[in-house]
Amino acid sequence: MPELPEVEVIRRGLTPHLVGRTINRVVISNRRLRLPVPRAKLKLWIQSERVKSVDRRAKYLLVKMNSGAMMVLHLGMTGRLAFFDNGTPRAAHDHLRFELDSGLELRFNDVRRFGSVQVLSPEDVERTQIFAGLGLEPLEPDLSSDYLLERARSKVRPIKNFLMDAKVVVGIGNIYANEILFAAGIKPTRGVGTLGKPAWERVIQASRQVLERAIACGGTTISDYVSSSGETGYFQGELRVYGRKGEVCQRCRSLIGRQVLAGRATFSCPKCQR
Repeated sequence: MPELPEVEVIRRGLTPHLVGRTINRVVISNRRLRLPVPRAKLKLWIQSERVKSVDRRAKYLLVKMNSGAMMVLHLGMTGRLAFFDNGTPRAAHDHLRFELDSGLELRFNDVRRFGSVQVLSPEDVERTQIFAGLGLEPLEPDLSSDYLLERARSKVRPIKNFLMDAKVVVGIGNIYANEILFAAGIKPTRGVGTLGKPAWERVIQASRQVLERAIACGGTTISDYVSSSGETGYFQGELRVYGRKGEVCQRCRSLIGRQVLAGRATFSCPKCQR
């Protein structure tokens, strides 16, 4: 599943080709995504409208129109957004096509159909509950050690599970949680209630370093992910612990270990992480 860096890379790739462009036509080939594709709303609020901006909240892409309406896209497990010349033959699993006045088409392709497309009218934008309950963005300055300390107070849950909880911090999935904790020197199973303010400062610093580097690398491609230009990411070449069970730690030469935590593969260095 694309995590925050991959979604941010896609957002940055969409922006120069979408902003200021009019979506002349919306073509729906398959309405059966995780949520039914809202054909009527797409025709009413998106078709023939000009794009004002492309933003991101957590793992959602927000395509905002000049009219005040907004299209909310989630890529699910295997969703892809890519540009093609108008008239390019449709590929299998191309479920939606957005024909632009530039002669390009933006296509939403999703093999497993866990992605979603939602449309909000200008009035709905003000009262939507789609983003209700989401935590803070890890790259924004309002994420502080005081906030994390308060959310973790008296809790015994492992820090890895805590970081992956979108009600606390958004956008951090399994790959990056492993890498962040290695960079911060904290073992994944450590209870969050045992961490003091200095440890949370390290977590915040590591989160920003890892996520910003992943964005600069175009994301991480393990299986399906490609950017809007069809390119794979290359941060997988910089992973320090994820997927490296039995390999030598690049920092201390110990062997990287693997365990299952909350059903997710978890990797760590027994010496560097405490």
